[in-house]
Amino acid sequence: MTALEHPARRADGPGRPRRRVPFPVVDEVARHCLQEEEPETVHIEVHLPGAPDPDRLRTAFTEALRRHPRILMREARGAWYRRRYEWELTEGPDVEVVTFPEARADGLRRARERALCDAPPLTASPPVRLEVVAAPESGGSVLFLTINHTALDGPACLRVLATAAELYGGRDNAPAAPPTRTPATAPAADAPELPSPWAPPARVAHGAPEPSAGNGMLVAELPVPRRPKGSPFTVNDQLMIATALMIAHWNREHGARPRPLRITMPVDDRPRDMSMPIGNGTRLVEVPFGADELTPLLDAAPRPEDVRTLLRRTSDRTRALKALSRPQLGHGATLLTAPVLPVGVRAAVTRGLRRAAAPWTSTTLLSNIGRIPYALDFGDAGAAHAVWFSAPARMPRGLTVTTASTAGRLHLALRWSRTLLGHGDGAHLRDLFEHYLHVTEEEPAP
Repeated sequence: MTALEHPARRADGPGRPRRRVPFPVVDEVARHCLQEEEPETVHIEVHLPGAPDPDRLRTAFTEALRRHPRILMREARGAWYRRRYEWELTEGPDVEVVTFPEARADGLRRARERALCDAPPLTASPPVRLEVVAAPESGGSVLFLTINHTALDGPACLRVLATAAELYGGRDNAPAAPPTRTPATAPAADAPELPSPWAPPARVAHGAPEPSAGNGMLVAELPVPRRPKGSPFTVNDQLMIATALMIAHWNREHGARPRPLRITMPVDDRPRDMSMPIGNGTRLVEVPFGADELTPLLDAAPRPEDVRTLLRRTSDRTRALKALSRPQLGHGATLLTAPVLPVGVRAAVTRGLRRAAAPWTSTTLLSNIGRIPYALDFGDAGAAHAVWFSAPARMPRGLTVTTASTAGRLHLALRWSRTLLGHGDGAHLRDLFEHYLHVTEEEPAP
């Protein structure tokens, strides 16, 4: 019998305690490492051609929360010496989740700033908020979802928003079939020896940091990179290479000696339909790159055969990593969160290990959501024509790259720690990413 099935955990009638769910490993590690100066938020912005009706949207989103009840939760109170953190599941929202800020010229900028610096509290259900901001330049509106990443991730909340779109507009928002990947070929025989996982990877070189703490962000819309039909590599592999080359180029410009890179890549195996588990459901793997693999491609005109070789190697690596069966954060995190010691003690140990392991943390994180699988059709407000995500960018990484594609366009978000980079640095990194993404494209055969 699980904790959730135990009679003492049910909320079947008056006077019964609310249902409680122990924190999963990912949630507990994030809860241990909370920092007020750099909140762990996930931001999603959905651009619509029209404006939704406030009352209908509130009703639809509230009903969507009830249809995915695992999102209706708050952190249960408890003493520091308890063995577990627990989520307390609620019957409905504790607070007004959907708000409509007053229209103003800088409304989009302010909403993005709130999404980066103001996390929904864990003490109120649900730990997510939805702001509807007018977009005067397009005549439409933007839905801003801000998520406390200790509790939830972006794909899970996007599933809830798709349910709200279907309830609001009355149109089918069933997920599209995921793209298929070309069957694997034999691994490249010329693959070099990979850098040791025990060697500290390259860090992103400091630029012109800003005096204030927190995160900065820049969003851009780019063409989806071309690739020949039937290619063994995917767009995700092209994005991975563009990210690695962007950082290698940036570090070379700032005088850092070449070092191997490791890029964290979330892998999400959950279904996208109504059965999708809500919470933090991705597992993290690390894709390595040797310095000698990247350096030849930093030339002004890299050789096409060098590009094809790196694409093939990257495809082999990402395919093998996705096939691995392992815990979300690895076996070490599973052991660290075992309920043997009180959570207060485990929190102190986790924070200490995080600081000690900082030099071995991956260089950056690339989170590719891929093609948005839902129509996100809000009826009279229209269907989404652009969707941006951004992931937290706390030090020691200090930089994250998040991508998604909608309506045939790639939507890129660069997010950084202001103690590492400034806005001008972000603009330069965007230009480098766009350049190297184009480098990964193979010209069509004549």
